[in-house]
Amino acid sequence: MSTDVRVPALPESVADATVLTWHKQPGDTVVRDENLVDLETDKVVLEVPAPADGVLGAVSAAEGDTVTADELLAIIEAGSAAATPAAAPAKAAAPAKEAPQESDSNADEEPVLTPSVRKLVKELGVDASNIKGTGKHGRILKSDVMAHMDKQESEGATPAAKTEAAAVVTPAGARPEQRVPMTRLRARIAERLIEAQSTAAILTTFNEVNLQAIMDIRKQHQDAFVKAHDIKLGFMSFFVKATIEALKKFPAVNASIDGNDVIYHGYYDIGVAVGSPRGLVVPVLRDADQMTLAGIENKIKEFGQRAADGSLTYEELNGGTFTISNGGVFGSMLSTPILNPPQSGILGMHNIIQRPIAENGEVVIRPMMYLAHSYDHRIIDGREAVQFLISIKEALEDPARMLLDI
Repeated sequence: MSTDVRVPALPESVADATVLTWHKQPGDTVVRDENLVDLETDKVVLEVPAPADGVLGAVSAAEGDTVTADELLAIIEAGSAAATPAAAPAKAAAPAKEAPQESDSNADEEPVLTPSVRKLVKELGVDASNIKGTGKHGRILKSDVMAHMDKQESEGATPAAKTEAAAVVTPAGARPEQRVPMTRLRARIAERLIEAQSTAAILTTFNEVNLQAIMDIRKQHQDAFVKAHDIKLGFMSFFVKATIEALKKFPAVNASIDGNDVIYHGYYDIGVAVGSPRGLVVPVLRDADQMTLAGIENKIKEFGQRAADGSLTYEELNGGTFTISNGGVFGSMLSTPILNPPQSGILGMHNIIQRPIAENGEVVIRPMMYLAHSYDHRIIDGREAVQFLISIKEALEDPARMLLDI
């Protein structure tokens, strides 16, 4: 008796997937619900579990193949590897493959490597046993791998790089090039950016905000906040709250265009742009207007961790009525963010700089940030866009306004 392993149902907006990594080979024993293969889509990496116990038989889709929903990936035969004749050749060849000394250490590290991290480690040619994991139960995250690589580079070339450098010497004056195909996520990002610029009338308005009041609140209540909620009080939760208050005043900014219709959303699903090793992703805070500051901070922290290890789901990445992007964490001083279709607005945060400003006729030093609001001019007038940004500025400079709903 055999059991089919098929591509799981894909979201409506996703047409196909790419076979990324097989974790079992024909002849290997598999256990029900054990991860057999990783499929890469436009947004996330899907794990396909074994539907039954048995032995992996014929594989229909190799790594790199493009597959669609319900397409056959492999067959699981009943029985065990020891009792299955087809498995014998694979087992007989195993000793030759086990010759390298590092195979044991890699096997020990396997339980703490997610599929995306395992792929990254393989591509970079690093030994996972030398990487200290900062995730739960010592789990190695992609950020840990990149930090390890940065450390190696700061101390000199990585072992793999040294070996390559010893084997290949680039002649003086050479102009080397390397052609690398885009990942599915990077290709999707490029497609959506072009779509936004070609279909929407994007305009950006700017302002600046004095964050002294927010900093005072954080300084005064940080210890109590951490003790009560086990999370630090950051800046993003204030920006999310201020944005929601502004969206309530200017509903067109929370709307979207569908053909000749304008859809006004009576809810506030705020996308928060998060950088990941695979590229920029925008997980969504559902019904953010009903969340507390602590709830927002906890969810954003979770999003950041799961973006690093590639475990965000489709549901968490789909939808959203407005987006906030914080380029300030990378040192950006000013930028013009691009819309995330079909949304009609996006807020760009930037670096906080201590700058001299005039207050009550005197020059004082304050923590200032430039804000950028890009919007679709087809449904949002310039007056609305400017006043929307001013509303955010006023809420941040006087946080009591958000509590008093004024």
